[in-house]
Amino acid sequence: MVITMKKHLLLFAVSVFFCTFAVQAEEIVLPKFGFTAHRGENGVFPENTVIGFQEAVRLGAAQVEFDICRTKDGHIVIMHDNTVDRTTNGKGNVADMTFEEIRKLDAGIKKGERFAGTKVPTFEEALDCLPRNIWINVHVKNSPVEAAEMIIKKKREHQAFLACTRKAALLVKEKYPQIKICNMEREGGDVSKYISNTIAWKCDFIQLLKLGTPEEMKALKDAGVRINYTIAKDPEHYKELRKAGVDFPLVDKASKFVEAAKE
Repeated sequence: MVITMKKHLLLFAVSVFFCTFAVQAEEIVLPKFGFTAHRGENGVFPENTVIGFQEAVRLGAAQVEFDICRTKDGHIVIMHDNTVDRTTNGKGNVADMTFEEIRKLDAGIKKGERFAGTKVPTFEEALDCLPRNIWINVHVKNSPVEAAEMIIKKKREHQAFLACTRKAALLVKEKYPQIKICNMEREGGDVSKYISNTIAWKCDFIQLLKLGTPEEMKALKDAGVRINYTIAKDPEHYKELRKAGVDFPLVDKASKFVEAAKE
């Protein structure tokens, strides 16, 4: 009886060990290529909103890009422009408004009545609404260290990266070396210098405005740098960029690029 009980306990312990090991060994597989939904699905849906991000995911985005800004009272919200004028029913600079004032705005009404009442999301809400198996491209206008801390808090270091200047990247890396960086120090349009610096600085991503030479594109690949490009004009342009070695072309009106991405 005692021997049988010990045997059962041993088998139970072994099974627990292997189950735990299997869970720990399970890795999230991130896309190697695909389209990046620029500010979410921004064609039909309001840009830089939770519903726009969710629609981009539904369409199959490999990467979602959005912009973060800081309010007067220190909250990080999702907004591309320095002002709220273009995308909401309000007026004013984000930096001059409190979070409460920002939240009272309607970020959907300009895209149609069906989106009325859509709120400007916080950075935390944006991270929370996205799955863990796509890339998250966080374009940083300010508060890079605070953005890094939120990524760590939400356990998104494996997928979220900060698209920022060299100065911001150094600030972040000094404190949080595990944070991924997309180099946005574009050297005044000097593509060759932009590419060589990105490699030298061991950045994880680059976001090109213009393609490098075939040799430069290969050098990025060899260095393990993932290549974004702003912006694919249409599905045919998207295909050309992919053939040239771009991993994740940024696109507006994401629904128009679904078929091209599948090909």
